[in-house]
Amino acid sequence: MALDRIMMLTISLSLLLFFHSTNSMLLGWVESPGYPSGYSPHASLNWSRCAPKGHALSIRLVHLDMEDSQDCVNDAIKVYSDGGLISILCGNMGFKELQSTVNPSLVSSSGGCLSLSFHSDYSNTQRHTGFRGFYTIKDFDECRDDPNNECTQFCHNFIGGYHCTCRHGYQLAKDKHTCSVSCSVDLSGLNEGDISSPMWPRSYAENANCLYSLSVEDHLQLELHFSVFDVEKSPNGHCIDALRIETPSGILGPFCGHTPPPSPVLTHSNDVKIHFTSDSFGTNKGFNLHFQTRDKVCSGTVTAHATATPQKAEHDRGQKVTVTCDVGYVVATHGVHTLSSQYETTCQSSGSWAPSHTCEPVNCGFPEIPNDGVLQLVGSDTPQTQYEAQIQFHCISEYYTLEGDDKYTCNASGDWVSAGGETNMPKCVPVCGRPQRHIGSAGRILGGENARLGEIPWHLLIKSPRAGASLINDRWAVTAAHVVDGILETTLQLYGGLVDGRKSSGAGVTLLKSEKIIIHPGYERPLSSGFRTNFDNDIALIKFTSRVNFGPNLLPICLPDVNMGVTVNEIGTVSGWGMTETHAASALLKYAHIGVYSLDTCRSTPNSQSNEAMVFSDNMFCAGASGKDSCKRDSGGPLVFPSLTVGTGPYYLAGIVSWGAPCRLLENKGYYTKVENYLDWIKNTIATNKS
Repeated sequence: MALDRIMMLTISLSLLLFFHSTNSMLLGWVESPGYPSGYSPHASLNWSRCAPKGHALSIRLVHLDMEDSQDCVNDAIKVYSDGGLISILCGNMGFKELQSTVNPSLVSSSGGCLSLSFHSDYSNTQRHTGFRGFYTIKDFDECRDDPNNECTQFCHNFIGGYHCTCRHGYQLAKDKHTCSVSCSVDLSGLNEGDISSPMWPRSYAENANCLYSLSVEDHLQLELHFSVFDVEKSPNGHCIDALRIETPSGILGPFCGHTPPPSPVLTHSNDVKIHFTSDSFGTNKGFNLHFQTRDKVCSGTVTAHATATPQKAEHDRGQKVTVTCDVGYVVATHGVHTLSSQYETTCQSSGSWAPSHTCEPVNCGFPEIPNDGVLQLVGSDTPQTQYEAQIQFHCISEYYTLEGDDKYTCNASGDWVSAGGETNMPKCVPVCGRPQRHIGSAGRILGGENARLGEIPWHLLIKSPRAGASLINDRWAVTAAHVVDGILETTLQLYGGLVDGRKSSGAGVTLLKSEKIIIHPGYERPLSSGFRTNFDNDIALIKFTSRVNFGPNLLPICLPDVNMGVTVNEIGTVSGWGMTETHAASALLKYAHIGVYSLDTCRSTPNSQSNEAMVFSDNMFCAGASGKDSCKRDSGGPLVFPSLTVGTGPYYLAGIVSWGAPCRLLENKGYYTKVENYLDWIKNTIATNKS
């Protein structure tokens, strides 16, 4: 033990003298608890120190005597550098072994920290003296030990840091690390000369950032002739080093590889800047060029997307050309599109064209589509609208069908045109006359069959006064004029999607509020006494305050085609919530199938309340069947065809319940407004009342 202490003291003094000789500072000792008498079970130590910037911290262990175990799971020393574990130690090692295998790794980074933790468990069968080491800071040699010192040429270390210097001909950049050549030259005023890469004819300098400025009189242009060109290029074709030719009208390049720019380079400018850059590697030769001047000419290409007539590669001062924009492009003046595709321009002494306009793509603008929430564009709500752009439409609801083409293209005239040549936008037209539940084959209103929900989805109920109406699209319904005559249009309410007339709300029931009531101008109001003999033009339109949301129980009925007519004995279906044979209004929607009578039968009209014969006009027809007829409070409701051909369709609105003999007389003959005669009036009225 005495010999060990003498050896340790000798080593310590030697190390002190060594560090003193290298201008380092010994900071102190770190040792296990109880050293050298031995550490006790469950002993622990946590130690940490940091080095100042430009210095490194190291630990040199001079003694290690601890319990040995596999992977040092019992007693252990753990050393960390900047939080990362760099060594785990246990067992017994001599000084030479520590110096050769352990101590070289116990060093921090520049300005970094070292941490040490020691612990012992309870399992020691004999006493161990522990460990001892000293920690010291020393200068960190960035030039030798730090591969990221950033000096591109020469590195010089000093205590606490380092600095960079450059070879002859180079200068240190502002970052104090990069060496670059001073190669920016202003050659303004020279009409002829030579330019070459830095260090020519040797390989060009690394980290070059050269700018060669050329400027001559306004009426001249600079011409560049390359004789040698060898600039570094990557295997995939990208420029590692590059040459660029900058003029007021744009940048030519970058150029690299072994092929120079097409010589001579006509810059069409009296003001040119040649920019050359290189990285820190490579042995390429560089470039050499001769510059000279010539009179300015105008380029044969006046503007993009256009053709100049006459066509020449160059045009001399004073020559005129006609510029014709390509198909789908128009002349733009100061960014504003004109309606012309041609203009004339003259070559100026400056080498530019005047007037100078561009040819821009025709813009068709956003298509004009109704803001009804039904017709929509497929894809983006902000589509491309320039020449040859395409848009596509669709209807968002299954209860509408697209009327017209679905795809349109922006053409050269600035119009959206379909493949079929159509310029009007398509429409989403309601699917009409096709109930999802087919109408039954039998029944009558007077004691007839009850309609099932969805069987007659176009029939609307007016509760006050008790009557009916037919839904013909998502904003309009049609009814008899005498039903709504004298009613304040904003108070009228209709109900759809129901068969039980006692309901006003609930699942599926839709309340439709009236915005406007339009009675046919040929309709004659009754006398002040209330008696009347004429129901001619008994038709009115009702516009809703908002669009109807269709569903399986609320769908429109089709209007008839022109000249469709009604045929004697043709069977139709009439429906309503009107009087039954009990002389009481029906709570449920009823329907009956009735046939069209002949004109002779219809002309035999019943007397009115004033015992005068009722008027029968060409705007009416009559229909009925044995024991089947419409009745009071069915007014305004629909008579539709076809009726008995289940599974086909669509159904269309042939008549509107208008008038007839009192139901108690059981004549089984009702009179209907002939809808076919009013198609133009209906369409024109809807068109003029869109807003």
